[in-house]
Amino acid sequence: MSINVKEMPKLGFGLMRLPETDGKIDLEEVCRMADLYMDAGLTYFDTAYPYHGGRSEVALREAVVKRYPRDSFTIATKLPIWILNNKEDRDKIFNEQLERTGSDYFDFYLLHSVEDGNIEKYESLDCFNWGLEKKKEGKIRHFGFSFHGTPELLVRVLDAHPEIEFVQIQLNYADWENPVVRSGQLYQILHERNIPMIIMEPAKGGNLASLKPELEEKFKALRPDASIASWAFRFVGSLPGVMTILSGMTHEDQMKDNISTFTHFEPLSQEEKETVEEVRRIMTDIPLIGCTSCRYCCDGCPMKISIPDVFRALNTMTLYNDVFRPKAYYNGIVSSTSGGRASDCIACGQCESVCPQHLPVIELMQEAAKKLDA
Repeated sequence: MSINVKEMPKLGFGLMRLPETDGKIDLEEVCRMADLYMDAGLTYFDTAYPYHGGRSEVALREAVVKRYPRDSFTIATKLPIWILNNKEDRDKIFNEQLERTGSDYFDFYLLHSVEDGNIEKYESLDCFNWGLEKKKEGKIRHFGFSFHGTPELLVRVLDAHPEIEFVQIQLNYADWENPVVRSGQLYQILHERNIPMIIMEPAKGGNLASLKPELEEKFKALRPDASIASWAFRFVGSLPGVMTILSGMTHEDQMKDNISTFTHFEPLSQEEKETVEEVRRIMTDIPLIGCTSCRYCCDGCPMKISIPDVFRALNTMTLYNDVFRPKAYYNGIVSSTSGGRASDCIACGQCESVCPQHLPVIELMQEAAKKLDA
């Protein structure tokens, strides 16, 4: 049974950023959000084995599977290659996912995050053929993969596996020409092959829901009452071949806004496309720290500061009208690496002596200390 893109809900409920209280998923809030979503006639729930430390699939069971008829919604989940040690682990994880979700089958099943660094492991454990076997058993209705690799790898995987029914990619207007993500090229490859697409990060993890005031004004001039986030969703939704657009929603207001955007969906007009392109171009032209993450500066840093990650946080603060996410990212890096903070810099100059980009690292560390450690 092939996928009918036109019959798929354009908005998918991504269960990776669910509301939490005291470190636990707020199930009552999730139920309210699920009810709003289902009441709007929407049906696509996306989860994965590692989301919320393994609790996302269970939350889906409690908020949706136990409360609605199984044929009234669809479940998408994923096989995480990084925790597989042998072929037996494929069924072990799959059966655990069935138990967690309380379902007998999955409507959409994906190999999780196919990329250049793990494709050989997916192949060596024969995960593609395994997925087809699960489909023959009726345990999977549709089989595909999520992707974080290069356009060249995408072509190679699709050529090797014509059995793939759909692909999930990161795509938003900010990353359309991003040399790292290259989402525009990934989209073109899939569109030319007529392969249905599921889109993740349409608002770039929430970064496109709040921009610098001068950029937001350009959108508000055309649609004063529309949210900034709606522009990101309408950009993606206006592209042919897009099956479902995921949003990792955390509270009811986000759900209501997204439902409003998609209930009477309006593709971008030509003027609106030009405005989105203008905003993207301005964002691209904003002067950022020209760090290439070579990490030459890290090896000799006596304070063990992860300098490229500090710069990444600063660049994010510059690009987006957002302080919380860059600080959270920065604090997470400091915690996970047991490294120093920007304010720990002793201005020894070792970093500047080896930086291929000749960046004024000491000066930038002082800026980072004021913005990130304050």
